Amino acid sequence: MTEPCYDVAHLGHVEVLTDKFEESLDFFTRVYGLKESGRDETSAYLRAWDDYEFHSMKLTRSDTTGIGHVAYRVSSPEALERRIAAIEASQYKTIGWVDGDMGHGGKAYRFEDPFGHVFELYWDTKKYVAPPEDASALKNLSSRYHAQGVSPRRIDHVNLLGEDARAFGQFVKTCLGSRMTEYIQLDNGRLGGVWFSCNNKTYDLVCSEERGGGTGRLHHVTYATDQREDILRAADIFLENGVHIETGPHKHAIQGSFFLYVWEPAGNRVELANAGARLILDPDWEPVCWTETDRKKGQAWGLKTIETFHTHGTPPVPGKT
Repeated sequence: MTEPCYDVAHLGHVEVLTDKFEESLDFFTRVYGLKESGRDETSAYLRAWDDYEFHSMKLTRSDTTGIGHVAYRVSSPEALERRIAAIEASQYKTIGWVDGDMGHGGKAYRFEDPFGHVFELYWDTKKYVAPPEDASALKNLSSRYHAQGVSPRRIDHVNLLGEDARAFGQFVKTCLGSRMTEYIQLDNGRLGGVWFSCNNKTYDLVCSEERGGGTGRLHHVTYATDQREDILRAADIFLENGVHIETGPHKHAIQGSFFLYVWEPAGNRVELANAGARLILDPDWEPVCWTETDRKKGQAWGLKTIETFHTHGTPPVPGKT
């Protein structure tokens, strides 16, 4: 058994690109219910009410859509040094040190996966300090529950599209040291999807096989709610605000979370999942294999996976819908 690696602590933030900045910002704040912590010339820095850092989403004005970068906070300065040494000794492309943005307390180290997704590791961070009007009555909460829109509790995971999920798995093992928890084995020998965790959550990073002809694309970003009823309420909120509901509410077979997928105004897919899903406490957990036959049965209660879930990603592929 390989000694578990806990150099990487958790998913810190994601940068989402939008070519409809004002519409996307309105969605993520008024409808989805994230809070705006700050803004600069190109980006708004957003967080869920119990995210402890300054931001968990950097929403950036762009001429395209998709993912700008995925950022993980490490468990210590020494852990950051170990991860950088592993990355620089590997075959993966390195970008190197970059100045931290508004939500950072210092520099961050960037590198790329095999498909061009940019990852970032950092230790120094800027924690959110709630002003009196946003402070919770409970000392152990980052800020008060504000009940604006959906109001998810925290960032949960990101799902990226890659042409070879097996190659992505090797990248994660080498660069992040995270463990695989579940995967899809296709009949053709390829992997249809891989799920990874760097802590005791069931997963915080996913790679789904790219079937839409793109490269380096985003499948979705997910925030967590406390319970299923929050997601049922969210479905009505999305309905009343003209938001495209792609699929759900329903329960995943893989990982067991209750889910709802929508497209924000620029076309990026966003998910809500309940935070009460499983934890993995078993230190020698064996990854669960789901076969193609298993997946054809649909989700946990039989809902079939719709075609756009396999083909839609951002940015869109020219010439394809």
